[in-house]
Amino acid sequence: MTETIPGTVLGRGLNIRFTPVGYAFDYGDGGKRTSSTAGAPWGAIGLAQFTPTDTSHVYTQPGTYTVTVTVTYAAEVDLGAGWIPINGTLIGPAASQQVRVVRAHTALVQGTCSERPGSPGC
Repeated sequence: MTETIPGTVLGRGLNIRFTPVGYAFDYGDGGKRTSSTAGAPWGAIGLAQFTPTDTSHVYTQPGTYTVTVTVTYAAEVDLGAGWIPINGTLIGPAASQQVRVVRAHTALVQGTCSERPGSPGC
């Protein structure tokens, strides 16, 4: 999210606003992707579960992977008369999280796929 930080330079008050403009995902298995969005839950963006998104990734093997995201920010400064863009971007520190990938199999428990074609696993 956008963050504004107040400060003082040469005795003069100012605000600097950092706005995320890019995300670089490293999924830990060799897969990488860049996106202009950080991602969101399917329901929040009006999609059915397991619908591919800009930040989706499919692991081909079970295991524990370290997923890393690096955010790129645009910056603006306000010296009291409005926001002025600062040329260039700033790359923030990477944030990592380990994920455990398992293989799952569904089992139909309420009839056959012929009887209930919309059931999980059909």
